[in-house]
Amino acid sequence: MEDNKAMTTQTPGAAPVVFNFFDGNQFATMQRVCRMFANSELVPDMYKITENNPEAKAIANCMIALSISLRIGADPLMIMQNMVPIYGKPSWSSKFLIATVNTCGRFNPLRYKETIDGMVGKIEYVEYNKTWVDGTNGRRGYFKKEAVTKVFDGTNVPNRTCVAYTSERGSDEILESTPIDIRMAVQEGWYTKDGSKWKTMPVKMLRYRAASFWTNEYAPEISMGMATVEEIIDSNIDDQPQPDDKAIAQLAERIKDAGNKDVVDVDAVPVAEPDQKPDDKKPEDPKKEDPKKEDPKPAADPAPVQTSAEDPKQPKFPNW
Repeated sequence: MEDNKAMTTQTPGAAPVVFNFFDGNQFATMQRVCRMFANSELVPDMYKITENNPEAKAIANCMIALSISLRIGADPLMIMQNMVPIYGKPSWSSKFLIATVNTCGRFNPLRYKETIDGMVGKIEYVEYNKTWVDGTNGRRGYFKKEAVTKVFDGTNVPNRTCVAYTSERGSDEILESTPIDIRMAVQEGWYTKDGSKWKTMPVKMLRYRAASFWTNEYAPEISMGMATVEEIIDSNIDDQPQPDDKAIAQLAERIKDAGNKDVVDVDAVPVAEPDQKPDDKKPEDPKKEDPKKEDPKPAADPAPVQTSAEDPKQPKFPNW
């Protein structure tokens, strides 16, 4: 009964059920469930057992998806179909995020207020271009981001604005998101990216972004801190910070100064030949000294000189 209770998805308004990875019975049950999903044709490829996706990896992905489904109270198959890895980071589809808010039971369905505030006009925005930098001192090359300020001509582009809003069940207080407009999309670089949907579907993109902002502001537990697919694609999250040329030169100089400056002649080092006898030793370089060689011991005191008073025939006894 405890295992069945732990595997039950929460109902609206109920506390989330957390899967215990350290419980043997629950873990075994979850493995059987994950193996069932991994052998299904309805799940995406990252959860399915294939030649490129071995069984261990597929079951591990299914395990994580099931754990998230238990936390937020959603169907496991829905999680698998709507959690998409972008640039190696898990993200939600905007439609799933909106559907989760509408069906969670805490809020009324999301609504949108849309207005047009004149034209965008000419505004400046920053674009990051990648340039290849050849490596120095034996280091491999890398891509460097360079900030370039450009001017966007939005004289004929209407500045649409969208605000997502709703209210909690049983409350009249309106909860509004941060206003999202085309001018913000241009300044953030969303509008000007290659292949951007902001130019062809501005209304839908405004609604998706406003819904994402609303969820992050009023119900971040629903998204579990993960961004939407559109947010990750619009941002430069795949661009890793690149090292600075000046910093690389300083580091190389520090390594050079800290290294050994004495040149070692490898050919001058004696090497034992395989057929060499122990007695046939090569002459050692007198300039080189063995660091392990100990200092010579002080010479023993010389034997006492026998005086004329002593009889050499008489035995000597120690002085006790």
